[in-house]
Amino acid sequence: MRLDRYLWFTRLAKTRDVAQVMAAEGRLRLDGRVIDRAHALVRVGNILTFAKAGAVRVVRVEALPRRRGPAPEAQLCYTELQIGATNESESHNSPGN
Repeated sequence: MRLDRYLWFTRLAKTRDVAQVMAAEGRLRLDGRVIDRAHALVRVGNILTFAKAGAVRVVRVEALPRRRGPAPEAQLCYTELQIGATNESESHNSPGN
């Protein structure tokens, strides 16, 4: 699925035009690669990173939507990831503990 359609269908971008501009300006990363075109392909398992509303968002693609549905349906298509999250075992093994 095209990146601009994915962003619009999942309501991560308000309009498809906004999604196209985000991609064309290089404000998106797909699996760590800077994207400069709206027609880049998105697949299940990809990680998208972009700035929105003054914060950096990182999401994992869980499903490819068939339409631009209601917000609860759109949110099922991605998982919000936390930036800088460490797993518990790493924090317990740090030198200060």
